[in-house]
Amino acid sequence: MMKYFVLLCAAAAIARSADFTTGQAARLVIGQQTFTAQEEGASDRLLGAASGVAVANDTLFVVDSNRVGSAPQNNRVLIFPNLSVNLPAPTAELPKDSQVRCQVCLGVASVAIGQPDFTKTDIALTQSGFRQPTAVASNGRILAIADTDNNRILIWNSIPFLSGTPADVVVGQNDFKTATANMGSGNTPNSKGLRGPQGVWLQAGKLYVADTQNHRVLVWNQVPTANGQAADLVLGQPNFTTFVEPDLTKAVVDARANTMLNPVSVTSDGTRLYVTDLGHNRVLIWNTIPTQNQAPADIVVGQPSLGDGTTNVTLENNSSLLCASNGTDATDATKLLYPERCAATLNFPRFALSDGKRLFVADGGNNRVLVYNNVPTTNGQRADIILGQPDEFASVDSIDLLTSSADSLRTPMSLAWDGTNLFVGDTFNRRIMIFTVGDTAVNRTAVRNAASQEIFAVGSVAVSGAIKENDVGTVTIQGVDYKYTVLKDDTVTKIVLGLVAVINAGNGDPLVFARANPNFNSVILTARKAGEDGNAITLAVTLSDSAQLILTASGATLNGGQDAAKIAPGTLINILGENLTSSTVTAPDGPVLPKTLGGVQVYVDGLRVPLLMVSPTLINAQMPFEISDVSSVSIYVRTTDASGTVRVTTAVGAPIIQQNPGIFALDGTDPRTAIAVHSSSYATGVVSVDGTPTAGDVATIKIEDRAYSYTVVTDDTLQIVRDRLIEQINQDERVIAYPAGMFTRIRLQAKIPGPAGEGIAYSASVNDTATVILSPLSPTLCCSNKAGAPITEANPAVPGETISVYATGLGLIFSDDGSAYAETGSKYAGPLINQPNSPVDSLLGGKTANVLFAGLKQGSVGIYEVQLQLNSDLPTNSLTQLTIAQDVYISNIVTIPVYNPNPPVQ
Repeated sequence: MMKYFVLLCAAAAIARSADFTTGQAARLVIGQQTFTAQEEGASDRLLGAASGVAVANDTLFVVDSNRVGSAPQNNRVLIFPNLSVNLPAPTAELPKDSQVRCQVCLGVASVAIGQPDFTKTDIALTQSGFRQPTAVASNGRILAIADTDNNRILIWNSIPFLSGTPADVVVGQNDFKTATANMGSGNTPNSKGLRGPQGVWLQAGKLYVADTQNHRVLVWNQVPTANGQAADLVLGQPNFTTFVEPDLTKAVVDARANTMLNPVSVTSDGTRLYVTDLGHNRVLIWNTIPTQNQAPADIVVGQPSLGDGTTNVTLENNSSLLCASNGTDATDATKLLYPERCAATLNFPRFALSDGKRLFVADGGNNRVLVYNNVPTTNGQRADIILGQPDEFASVDSIDLLTSSADSLRTPMSLAWDGTNLFVGDTFNRRIMIFTVGDTAVNRTAVRNAASQEIFAVGSVAVSGAIKENDVGTVTIQGVDYKYTVLKDDTVTKIVLGLVAVINAGNGDPLVFARANPNFNSVILTARKAGEDGNAITLAVTLSDSAQLILTASGATLNGGQDAAKIAPGTLINILGENLTSSTVTAPDGPVLPKTLGGVQVYVDGLRVPLLMVSPTLINAQMPFEISDVSSVSIYVRTTDASGTVRVTTAVGAPIIQQNPGIFALDGTDPRTAIAVHSSSYATGVVSVDGTPTAGDVATIKIEDRAYSYTVVTDDTLQIVRDRLIEQINQDERVIAYPAGMFTRIRLQAKIPGPAGEGIAYSASVNDTATVILSPLSPTLCCSNKAGAPITEANPAVPGETISVYATGLGLIFSDDGSAYAETGSKYAGPLINQPNSPVDSLLGGKTANVLFAGLKQGSVGIYEVQLQLNSDLPTNSLTQLTIAQDVYISNIVTIPVYNPNPPVQ
């Protein structure tokens, strides 16, 4: 059975040559226990709002503090030695069954500079203390740290190996006890003083400092060996003593090739010099190392020109001068419009770094890192790759997502390169992200629910408030109004159903279809078309004057279409690509899936996951149940070829949510034909048990002329009432009863298979004062077929019948239902009756289908069986559309053939 569901087809993503890829995820993370944790604190493993990073001599240095208001400020620099040992190489094979939850969430510091241990975070003005340090640099022997709010640079002549080791030299002050700006000369700089330095660099025996609030870069031709040593060269100013206006609202600093406004980083690749000119939203490049004061830069990134003091070339995201037009104004066709940003714009850049070939820029205000595959040689050059965002136009902030993710950044502050990995100081997410080039690139949307494959935009309208006759609620979808007028005897549920009926009337809205979610008193709207187009469908609600009804839209538009699938724990997933492996191999049938198949391994947060099938363009695997504690994971594929060569893909991120169902379907064009079967060889019926049991209530179910009653006693629950009635009914000569897997329902089944059991009448009633409610869902048992027979046009489903569809992505199951048996990669061997944590509902043919059971299927991996009772008045339709849903998460649309032998009279 399991292998049947693995035969899935999907278009492969386009493979690229080895390089960074736009939207890829980080492979490793330092400072947090998962990619999405944002814990506060200070330890040898836990970072605060870290900013500056540097790598030298197989050692990582991290500044655990910042100047952008992110908390906590730990006022220290951590040292992580032996990177080549402590960080797994891209092609390394990670342990198969590690007990560590995230094997790629790493980093144990050996030394804390600025503090006596790993728990202290105090501010200090001493030879061994800091006040908001921001930058660090090392050449592998010497260590230099920008102690920003103490207006100084501290230098260690050798890399410290003990926490709290005092500095050897101070630059910017005459001693370790003073912290005055410009050595007390106020707003007139000098060759020795500093004011708020935020950048430091060591290269070829020289020290470079971005003297931020003095709008300049200072250069010492030799690393200072004495306190307060004077600089040899100044860039950005004509001399060392030019007055600087401290109030930026009064300062006038024209953008030119030789000026700067609040530079925050300075770096070199040994040939060129790079300065991040924050205030002018640009990066300046000198093609050779300057040797004269105020030497002009040669190239500018982020602006169309270096400026001549008159042109406006300092704007953040200067898109009208750097980006292609994306259309014209709706009211003036001659007016060109431009995107908010593109691959050529910058917004408060924080750091620039080159490996000698490429240029990396931390574009802080746009929450991304720009990658230029070659160092720019023309002004305003476009970046080739975007890290931290899905494309060049996006600027998704993790604050918008309410959490961090494996492929997003929030105000990246600093960069470091070790020849293999790009380290990014992700300040507001309290972590260091490590991006790595893969041998094979995969698209950022390569990981998908194996059943649904497509993602549709969704929205919702919640209904609440008081019931007042003649109130009018209007739902507006892309400018089309759908009105519902409240009736005297309405309930909130009836209003929800009424709105659904109005929206779905006739052929329904052309852009969306609606369904009721009675569990949450809401109308759920799903785009009819998959993809990003659905995200543009507008949604609004209005009410008549003085209405007591309340309608609340989920947003101004539907959302969720097309982007990488949101994956629930335990979901069967597809990973799409090219050249993933050289052959197609399917896992052998057995109780446990292999974690290496055809030389392929898939890592999710470093956990090796079970594999069902691998091929050159598709890998089918299971997302671990263990990742339910996060909202995003990092995934990559490791392949060992027949020759023994090991290749890895770039890492991609997958959003993790608690449920996101997908229905398995046959290959074809969406909406595809569901893999659905007839559930029973016996005629069946259902009685729903609802309301609130009160002692003395009498609940009765009649099978033909035989009545079975139960009198409620104190403390009875709906489940107890249901089970006591089942006990009574199971004395019947023609019918057996058992509980449904979802909700408090009684399922009735004829004892005799086939047509002979059909037509058995059943009914339900309660005494006049009862508060418990019994509702028969049909008048007679009906619709026997052959259990397990596929639903086809030759053997269609019929109204009132119970059918089964198969799904994945329904998430964890209740702990008392056998969650201990839901082991990643193992066939489910727990209780037959189990249910997911989030209730399942269904819409079939525009009408509610009763969900009688939804739970993990015994003997399968990651597959849920969903049993549905079809509405009794469905019309004949060979392409009846079906979805299942949990909360606001709706499955792909599939179809089943339905035949009504007794069509309703029109």
